[in-house]
Amino acid sequence: MILGNSLSIVMPVFNEAAHLVGTMDALATAIDGSGFDAELVLVDDGSTDGSADVARSTVDGRFPLRVVAQSNRGRFEARRAGLSAGRGDYVLFLDARVQLVPNALRFVHDRVPGEPVWNGHVYVQTESLLGDFWRLLAELAWRDYFDRPRTVSFGLADFDRFPKGTTCFLAPRALLESAFARFRSRYADVRLANDDTPILRALAADEQINISPEFACIYTPRTTVKGFLRHSIRRGVVFVDGHGTPASRFFPYVVAFFPLSAALAVIALRRPLVAPAAVAACGLTAAAYGARAGRSRRELATLAIVTPLYAVGHGVGMWRGLAELVRHRIRT
Repeated sequence: MILGNSLSIVMPVFNEAAHLVGTMDALATAIDGSGFDAELVLVDDGSTDGSADVARSTVDGRFPLRVVAQSNRGRFEARRAGLSAGRGDYVLFLDARVQLVPNALRFVHDRVPGEPVWNGHVYVQTESLLGDFWRLLAELAWRDYFDRPRTVSFGLADFDRFPKGTTCFLAPRALLESAFARFRSRYADVRLANDDTPILRALAADEQINISPEFACIYTPRTTVKGFLRHSIRRGVVFVDGHGTPASRFFPYVVAFFPLSAALAVIALRRPLVAPAAVAACGLTAAAYGARAGRSRRELATLAIVTPLYAVGHGVGMWRGLAELVRHRIRT
């Protein structure tokens, strides 16, 4: 697939003013000398904190910037609006909390003619206990890659064994437009939908997805307890939408979760001490898995302490996802 050098960076933004200065500075550095003729299409998804103004003042002419404003319709619709507004042959989806490493775009520039689809390698900032947990969660979930990070590609056959997401994702415009046209959520409210997995699964049916530590970014996670819980719940909601299908290797876990968690809730009502015991067991199980993976004592402590909090939030989100599935089914 031979295309030009034009690149549209599509960035959905909802109240991310606090992170945009660092994101924009890193983006300017990555664009410089990359070989791409790049523009940024920032989609302001109903922000109330002046995010768009922060972006404009930070960019200050260093690269072309266009702002598309819309009411809060969620990340998927924001990306779709940015995809429609962009003009580049290639599109890079980049979230507002993500800073590209300096040579990321330069690395993929000469490779996209033969390998046009690239998923970013995500480094998670680990300056707090909760931030370190997000890193561990990714590295333990995708051990096929993180145990030995390297430049590699994957397709549908091994789709669920590699990290992926539209947090930092580059592909030809035509492929993304086709994938977005085929997107279907089983939720009535698209703001709750899994806006990563269905899109990337559709792309993997057309092209191998490449990933490399050289095409990398740094992600700033949510590290307040409130932000952590909200994000955990969100991940549970989208997990049901994205993996509640036999095509996913996580499907058996989705199916098993609901009767097991319902049974646990019933038992806990009769024997209240069961609930804290189950929460503690969740943390110890995560730490035991981390020990088998050769993690340090500090990392095992992080898993033991934080996993119960994450599991509660994720579980609540999965039940909300099931409710959304039922609501959609009733409506249709």
